[in-house]
Amino acid sequence: MNWRMPPETAPQERVWMAFPPGTTYGDEARRAWSQVALAVAEFAPVTMLVDPADADRARHLLHGAVELAEAPLDDAWMRDIGPTFVLDERGRLGAVDWVFNGWGQQEWASWERDARIGATVGGLAGAVPVPSPLVNEGGGIHVDGLGTVLVTETVQLDPYRNPGLDKAAVEAELARTIGAEHVVWLPRGLTRDAQRLGTRGHVDLLATVPAPGRLLVHVQNDPAHPDHAVTRELLDVLRASTDAKGQEWEITEVPAPEVLRDAEGWVDYSYINHLVVNDGVIACGFDDPGDARARALLAEAYPGRRVVTVDARPVFAAGGGIHCITQQQPMGAPCD
Repeated sequence: MNWRMPPETAPQERVWMAFPPGTTYGDEARRAWSQVALAVAEFAPVTMLVDPADADRARHLLHGAVELAEAPLDDAWMRDIGPTFVLDERGRLGAVDWVFNGWGQQEWASWERDARIGATVGGLAGAVPVPSPLVNEGGGIHVDGLGTVLVTETVQLDPYRNPGLDKAAVEAELARTIGAEHVVWLPRGLTRDAQRLGTRGHVDLLATVPAPGRLLVHVQNDPAHPDHAVTRELLDVLRASTDAKGQEWEITEVPAPEVLRDAEGWVDYSYINHLVVNDGVIACGFDDPGDARARALLAEAYPGRRVVTVDARPVFAAGGGIHCITQQQPMGAPCD
């Protein structure tokens, strides 16, 4: 059976999310997650997993616009704890269940419950289980649907995730599970993402593929920010790379917001961390002059889709963005 992860621009059956558990998050995060869910629900059905203890609050904030499914949760980053959906040559839906170990056994993380969410969501979706021994998260991969995948060395080769694995072993597993024929390795992620509450370098803050042969790439243009040097290194690597067909990329730079710091230090605010969902794009907003420019770039990159901006600052304060808290399920036939 040959599995392939379709591009995020492919038609979607629904989007999966997880409601922030009250044992970990305050109400600001719960409201932020809910605002994203309500925006997504304009373009596709949304199923929100919710810990039973938080079901009443979820119902209150989501106004019946989102389907709820109860499951015990540690955290709320569905992109990472949920499965990666794939399709086979017959169009049947599969769900890759990566091993999840708290973003490389982070000292602040707990993951006993979240490690079961991939299988839970796959079962609820009626997908063929595709178990994988690779420690990986959905935020650590971006695909073009034609055999190319973008990854970072600091995630898949993290000794706290996959000790002993080399690039060849990772590439073989990505080929088996998501149909990757060509892996573009980026050296690292953003500065804040390498610190506490970070993932050690998820690619979905760095670059995405809005169409075959094209990349949107995060750039920090202020020399005062440490990501100024980081993003230039990443641009150099991407300019020297190709897609699975051997073609050079057409690269569109997407500048970071003007704000450089928050109360915790250098921010990793990124407009790349958006969700494409059918006829819409759910974009990160930061109440920043850069929001309008980013919205225009996204509208140009995704013609015919309506760009909706949601305030993502409470989500980034918790360690990620809109793409990180959502997981799309492509249109596909359920398993027999």
